[in-house]
Amino acid sequence: MSKEQQFDVVVIGAGPGGYHVAIRLGQLGKKVLCVDRDEVGGVCLNWGCIPTKALLHVGEVVRHIERADAIGLKVPKAEVQRESVAKFKNEVVSANVNGVKTLFKANGVEFMRAEASFKSPTEIVAKSDGSELTIKAQNVVIATGSAPVDVKAWPRDGKIIINSDDAVKLERIPKKLLVIGGGVIGLEFATVYGRLGAEVLVVEMMPQILTGTDLEIGKTLGRILKKQGVEFMLNTKVGALEKKGDTVRATLNGEGTGGKDEVREFDMALVAVGRRPVTDTLNLKAAGLQIDERGFIPTDLQQRTKVPNIFAIGDVTGAPLLAHRAMKQGVIAAEVISGDKSAAFDPVAVPNCVYTDPEVATVGLSEEEAKAAGHEVRIGKFPLAASGRARTMNESEGLIKLVGDAKSDLLLGMHIVAPQAESMIGEGVIALEMGATLEDIGLSVHPHPTLTEGIMDAAEASHGKAIHIINPKPKAPVSA
Repeated sequence: MSKEQQFDVVVIGAGPGGYHVAIRLGQLGKKVLCVDRDEVGGVCLNWGCIPTKALLHVGEVVRHIERADAIGLKVPKAEVQRESVAKFKNEVVSANVNGVKTLFKANGVEFMRAEASFKSPTEIVAKSDGSELTIKAQNVVIATGSAPVDVKAWPRDGKIIINSDDAVKLERIPKKLLVIGGGVIGLEFATVYGRLGAEVLVVEMMPQILTGTDLEIGKTLGRILKKQGVEFMLNTKVGALEKKGDTVRATLNGEGTGGKDEVREFDMALVAVGRRPVTDTLNLKAAGLQIDERGFIPTDLQQRTKVPNIFAIGDVTGAPLLAHRAMKQGVIAAEVISGDKSAAFDPVAVPNCVYTDPEVATVGLSEEEAKAAGHEVRIGKFPLAASGRARTMNESEGLIKLVGDAKSDLLLGMHIVAPQAESMIGEGVIALEMGATLEDIGLSVHPHPTLTEGIMDAAEASHGKAIHIINPKPKAPVSA
């Protein structure tokens, strides 16, 4: 840390949003200090996006080994060596963290590991190892992200009752795992631990998994995961969690239990009921800021708060809580701070990915959202079972679904359950941003044989012109 205590910009938080804004500011010639109480990379690189995807890749390889007979390969059953898997995951994390540190150094960004809080709108107090330093800054960017929601009724001990931060450490593989919450985080860890040998029950209080996602897509994924051995209880609540030695007893009640209390025993319970913005240690009052009723910091399209020299990006600014959203917001904030008055975060849509196996990727409106918004919808669907490329991969379960406006033919949303869905969804992002129609997508020549040509087929199906599936018959006009 330089003895200089005056910076053009102090960035509080070194996660995806924080390191993006810091690096871009460095590129633009600003003197930048990035402060984080933990490691460079934040939750995403250390406990979230990167380590979970490393573990999910391990699980995917296990699945391929289990199914190798189907493609003519005789392979011994995969023997999971937990310590070695954890080592692989840690090496992936370390490589990514060191990469960001290298970029910090190359762009003149200074990093300080400390707890940061406001003393005034232009002064930051950094506390570390009992020492305290006051840093002056012309501009401040808040990028403190989010943390798992802890539920008082289910006291976390990090061993038997855990959250996602604990789960990614992979300290042990339970024989029976209860996952409370059928959202993105819950389903990803259900996939990880299920692949590594655990019997998994996912309990979700809502009628469907992935609440807010296109209903048909959620149901499709649910059917596939059930075939893989994941058990689901929907419309079901978890009451008490009672630890008994090295196990936990859960009281369940709802549709999944026939409306009666049912007590089941597990080796571990993962609480995955959501995330909360991290603002409690910032002393926002000293900066002249306050959170809204949901706990978020309001900003405008340039990521500026109501205090002109203070910006906020990422999870602390509200949903969707996604790393790639924070990254783009960080770049916008950096360019605004550097004098670009036209810069603004105003995307048509932000994609979302669920790294189960197969993956789910969505962008834009679901069928339900489009109807609720008043659109007369035109739907185009293409099942993976009809994809030649999917067959060559021994992957026949999944769905590509396009939602369009029946009158204008404009694409409104794209939803995919398939291997590589996270890469395929980029076509939907560009199509939405460019105002493409379903016809545009159908007329665009896609390479064969690929999974992405299924997007073209789905677009053609919306007009009854698909070649690789039997087109649905047009609906008869309703008589007066």
